[in-house]
Amino acid sequence: MMIKPTWKSTLKAYFYLLPALIILIPFNIYPIMKSFLMSFYVDYDYFANIVHAYGVDHFIAIFQDPNFIKALINTIIFVVGVVPLSIILSLGISMLLNSKIKFLRFFRTIYFLPYVTSVVAVAIVWGWIFHSDYGLLNFFLGFFGIDPIKWVTDPTYAMPSLIILSIWKGLGFNIIIFLAGLQNIDEQYYLAAKVDGASAWHRFTSVTLPLLSPTMFFVSIISIINGFKVFDEIFALFGGRPGPANSALTVVYYVYQKFYEEWQFGLASTAAFILFMIVFIFTLVQLLIGRKFVHYN
Repeated sequence: MMIKPTWKSTLKAYFYLLPALIILIPFNIYPIMKSFLMSFYVDYDYFANIVHAYGVDHFIAIFQDPNFIKALINTIIFVVGVVPLSIILSLGISMLLNSKIKFLRFFRTIYFLPYVTSVVAVAIVWGWIFHSDYGLLNFFLGFFGIDPIKWVTDPTYAMPSLIILSIWKGLGFNIIIFLAGLQNIDEQYYLAAKVDGASAWHRFTSVTLPLLSPTMFFVSIISIINGFKVFDEIFALFGGRPGPANSALTVVYYVYQKFYEEWQFGLASTAAFILFMIVFIFTLVQLLIGRKFVHYN
């Protein structure tokens, strides 16, 4: 029986939420609303905080800017490159870590360390790994007869290098979430499947994947949102620039350029609002798909 909310219970709920709202409203909610309004400021005195004219000029101008279109395409390429590979790798590793192997706690710690390590430190290490002359990656590729690749200085390979770094950096978080999901699956399901003669692959597709679908659904949403917000890795890996010839320019980096470097606050707010709408639509589509394919115990 569902209990109907009362004024007393509602006020009690808001009272519990009050400490979080005190922080969220001025530092999160208000900036989001202000940014949305600023995207319509056509003529604005930023020093006196006076708006002389409103309009949609920034929305028209931004879609005529080739850099924004490139940033949008690069962001989508990054998300498509990172999210599926990250989910597949983290799921495979988490299944290995969920089995009975030696030094299990050691391996769990090792895989989680990159996630809690500073992005700058990670970028410095990978900068040496990607080094065209002395990098470990080119050293190992040389065993297969592959010539040295200019990973961070060639526009062709800048995005792949960013994808590799980002997958490695975020793998630990996904592994921990998948491990939690795997450990919540009752062992009796696997025992029943073995009794029925199901192979390891059929146990994975018929037991693990359906029962792990809520966890996979959560990881996919978080991964896509984080993928669209990528900025730190770009800034650190390419020395404060969006890759050679803007090859790693993303929407968030575009917002940073317009806001902090060019002082075009209206265009920056417009790009941020468009990014918000893209992430919102992707999340909404995932929620609709999740209702059909996600199986809750």
